[in-house]
Amino acid sequence: MNTVPVTLFDHASRQLGELCDVAGLPPDDGRSLDVLRDLLDAAGRRPLGEPPLWPSDVADDATPVEFSLAFDEGGNRAVRILGETLPERPGPVANIEAAKRFLNRMAQRFDLSMDRFRAVEDLFLSEAPQGKFALWFSVILRPGRPPALKVYFNPQVRGRCAAPGLVEEALRRLGLTDAHDTVARHATLRGEADQLSFFALDLDDGPLSRVKLYISHDSADAATVERAARAVEGADPLAVREFLATVGGGTGPYTGRPLVSSYSFVEAYGGRPGNYSLYLPIRDYVPDDAVARDRVLAHFRRAGLPAGELDRAIRAVTSRPAADGVGLIAHVSLRLGGFGSGATVYLSSEAYAVSPPRRVGAASAAW
Repeated sequence: MNTVPVTLFDHASRQLGELCDVAGLPPDDGRSLDVLRDLLDAAGRRPLGEPPLWPSDVADDATPVEFSLAFDEGGNRAVRILGETLPERPGPVANIEAAKRFLNRMAQRFDLSMDRFRAVEDLFLSEAPQGKFALWFSVILRPGRPPALKVYFNPQVRGRCAAPGLVEEALRRLGLTDAHDTVARHATLRGEADQLSFFALDLDDGPLSRVKLYISHDSADAATVERAARAVEGADPLAVREFLATVGGGTGPYTGRPLVSSYSFVEAYGGRPGNYSLYLPIRDYVPDDAVARDRVLAHFRRAGLPAGELDRAIRAVTSRPAADGVGLIAHVSLRLGGFGSGATVYLSSEAYAVSPPRRVGAASAAW
């Protein structure tokens, strides 16, 4: 008896549907699955029995999609899909063209605002792109709203040394002339140890439509990211330290995958960011996902977030025992500031592989 092979889209669409149920989104009307299908493009049509189409850096096993569930302290939820669009014959330039085709389809379908994208695309979409990616997307799903889209550019697409100049010019074009100085004073003080890693844009016309800048902090400790958080009015640096102590297991230094800071800028705030987020790549600092789960639950309880929903989210994407692998819970982030505080848990699809647990110990964070 012949059976139809399970594709990456089949696998990921089931996970997405169950995550939306956890977040309280109504039964899908087809829009979110259509967006996921278009986002994955050729990779989504590929049977899971075949190797990944491209070594995507979205996930450790080269799956070009990752899910996350955002919890706001006010009770709101959002499901997010991070993805890389891949054509039948992928390559650095071909991937950019496929991403632009996806973006054009989404702009027509959801009437996206493309002005800011067009203002900076020539800076970041090089004809000879360097680095692990050039253009990624985040699709944000919230109850009662159409899907929202965010684009991620690679500041190092023309090389690491060119990144500061590219980012400064992009911020200038977007009317955020003082933002670069704010970042320099708080988040990029350690030379090459602090790298500009993502430049992101919300594609909507809302008053809080964001420009987001992400900085990777190699071998950073709590003091590094506490200083970064101080750029945002109302962001409590003590909350950053407590988050690392609870979820990361200590105050550092974090010598595996780097801690990442991000700032959210909106035009009305000028060069002053309205929110700060800290991203902890927890998979590098735990022996397995059971330990990761326990640490995230401890933070949820401390922060008054719904601890029971974490287990529901984990069950939405996998049935494997948490202790049988590491990396299902890939990142955990803390959000602080005027645009809303909360936490986000990033869950790997694990479509192609499960990383084995580290029985001896996690990547070093020598506290």
